[in-house]
Amino acid sequence: MSHLTPNHIPQLCVDVLQAEISRHLKNSLGKDAEHASIYDWRMSLSLALRDLVVDPWFASTRRTYEAQAKRVYYLSMEFLIGRLIEDVAVNLQVEDLARDAMRNLGQDYERVVADEPDAALGNGGLGRLAACFLDSLSTLGIPAYGYGIRYEHGLFEQHFEDGRQIETAEGWLAERHVWEFERPEVKYAIGFGGQVVTESGKSLWKPGEIVLASAYDTPIVGWKAKWANTLRLWAAKPTRLFDLEQFNEGNYLAASEPEQLARTISRVLYPDDTTESGKELRLKQEYFFTAASLQDIVRRFLSEGHGIETLADHVAIQLNDTHPAVAGPELIRLLVDDHGLTPKRAISIARACLSYTNHTLLPEALERWDQALFSRILPRHYELIEQIEADHLERTGCDIPIIRDGSVLMGELAFIMAHRVNGVSALHSELVKETVFADLHKVYPDRIINQTNGITPRRWLHSCNPPLRNLINQTIGEDWPDDLEQLQKLVPMAEDASFIEAFASAKNENKQSFCRWLDSRNGIQINPEAMFDVQIKRIHEYKRQLMNLLETIALWNEISDSPNENWTPRVKIFGGKAAPGYVVAKQIIHLINDVAKVINSDPASRQILQIVYPENYNVSMAEVLIPATNLSEQISTAGKEASGTGNMKFALNGAPTIGTLDGANVEIRDRVGAENFYLFGLTAQEVVDRRRQPDFSRQAIEASPRLKRVLDQIENGSFSPDDKHRYASLVQRLYQDDYFLVTCDFDHYYQTQRLIDKDYQDSVSWTRKSILNTAQVGWFSSDRTISGYASDIWKVKSLKND
Repeated sequence: MSHLTPNHIPQLCVDVLQAEISRHLKNSLGKDAEHASIYDWRMSLSLALRDLVVDPWFASTRRTYEAQAKRVYYLSMEFLIGRLIEDVAVNLQVEDLARDAMRNLGQDYERVVADEPDAALGNGGLGRLAACFLDSLSTLGIPAYGYGIRYEHGLFEQHFEDGRQIETAEGWLAERHVWEFERPEVKYAIGFGGQVVTESGKSLWKPGEIVLASAYDTPIVGWKAKWANTLRLWAAKPTRLFDLEQFNEGNYLAASEPEQLARTISRVLYPDDTTESGKELRLKQEYFFTAASLQDIVRRFLSEGHGIETLADHVAIQLNDTHPAVAGPELIRLLVDDHGLTPKRAISIARACLSYTNHTLLPEALERWDQALFSRILPRHYELIEQIEADHLERTGCDIPIIRDGSVLMGELAFIMAHRVNGVSALHSELVKETVFADLHKVYPDRIINQTNGITPRRWLHSCNPPLRNLINQTIGEDWPDDLEQLQKLVPMAEDASFIEAFASAKNENKQSFCRWLDSRNGIQINPEAMFDVQIKRIHEYKRQLMNLLETIALWNEISDSPNENWTPRVKIFGGKAAPGYVVAKQIIHLINDVAKVINSDPASRQILQIVYPENYNVSMAEVLIPATNLSEQISTAGKEASGTGNMKFALNGAPTIGTLDGANVEIRDRVGAENFYLFGLTAQEVVDRRRQPDFSRQAIEASPRLKRVLDQIENGSFSPDDKHRYASLVQRLYQDDYFLVTCDFDHYYQTQRLIDKDYQDSVSWTRKSILNTAQVGWFSSDRTISGYASDIWKVKSLKND
């Protein structure tokens, strides 16, 4: 049996790594140093690092096969992995060597790293969580695959034109994605449409359309390269690449039509589903990657000589939200149609393999498909869902269907086909039981459990925040990146004057770095001495960027009224994208930019208050901004955020939170202490109660002269002089339909911000709060989260030898 040593990387020195980079420059890129571009140097460095990953990757695979170990399969529509050069170098423990090697070759390591495009494989928290989980699975030595789609253009690249969000295609694959290995031998036929016929008493699906799912593998190496797993992404390709007959007849577009139609499936993440064709494409995407992944899982399982009845002993499949919920009927289809099991037995085996993570308390976010569309695209699966539903109703005696009112309910399907359903924070898991799945929880009272989310400290502190990393290393040693609760050792240092000074210095260094980045990228200069007050997340009404903006306008009004007061300078920083079809969210973006234009040009306040909204927020931007942040905005309506992970990243990097009792905020506040967390707003129950009161939002506005003044300014065109009625509908929405209670929480939010102004002026006390945030959030490591999944849901063990 092969043995994984604590470090599978060959002993390296700068000269060896430098020689490998030069070899790849010559042999892989076909360039010499004199004529090499920044792209050539980046590719050469990446290839040299990738070479170092292959040995631990192969060794981990061999160990898994030899141990006949149970594997975890993580199915997700998104994997927001960001740039990989730094990530890989850090986990290989060769970051300093890489920096020195590039310097010796006359190159700036940071400049080379910054040239790498973010992989456009996700949108927000869902995809970043999946990426953190892959890192932790490898760090913990748990055999695993991540499965998703290799999007050609990702979500979209965000630009602003006259303040409006404009979407253009991401171009990350315009260059070679150096980290992946194409697997042309791994292809699966994926069918759509057609009909189900009966032959010899058995149902047989005859699809009307078939595309091929082709595999691309990216190795994911864990901390110190003790283990490496695989991210396998699927690209859609045609069964017939090119119609030469059509071409020769002069039908040039028709000749390439099969390829274009197939590639459409893996072109874009979350295509706009406001049209029927958009809905059909989304359903095809979800089935495409789920079906390819399950075929791959079953093939690998059978290749080890196991009997199909033992599938659940060797396979744990985690569904990241409802996007892969069709895994239930698809796995049953494989077991029944291909392997001859009875439907009841297949349902039992499939359920033992499957588990489902719920990420939302918004009923509208639980996917549902039109019954006619679903049965047309996936006719066999529709039949099987009817059988799953019948089995569920018969076994439980309940009346909770999967197909209802002309729709296939994917949340109910995922729940019924999973042996475990987990929420992602303590509050969220309880609310799942009480709200979106209240009826099913009564039928299956032991099915819902909690696994509070976490983040990988390798990327979100060790890699992205060198000044703080170095200070921590000097203070408590270097063993914390895979044992994050060691940060508790920093708690006594919050009373140490020299450490407080060093911590503040690290924060200031990060703020200066962000200022340089922003100036270089956007030509915007901001005051590094000001408080950096940051809200970065996808734009959605429940996340309440609008409330943040209303408070900013109110503050500007107060500064204008009393310019000689002792104001605390602030830079309000926003970041995030709105879904292309989400009209209200795009209106909010436009308003933020319009307000910024007015406030930033006001000579009376520009030294005290600025608004910054860098376009196209992504992982790389977060890695620069989060370490520089002084105040973390986690202000969602209580009871609506499942967990959040940005809140954890900010706290880990020493930014106190202003937030509601929502999602993981509750647990963060418990860990860091109420005195180090700025709480405001209604509780989840109070939100429910307030909504029952007639005309509650209008009453809140009328009771708040400060808020009414702001809304009047917006409605009368103070921030949109070219179109005075631009935001009238947005304001009226707050008066008449403020579902997310911006108006009710506004005054408390404003008052809490003024308390923060006062506290921030005492730099020693503020830094002490920052230190205690960093020191006491080690529990929010994704290593802890994955350990919980492994023991409570998957029943898998680490194969890593320490």
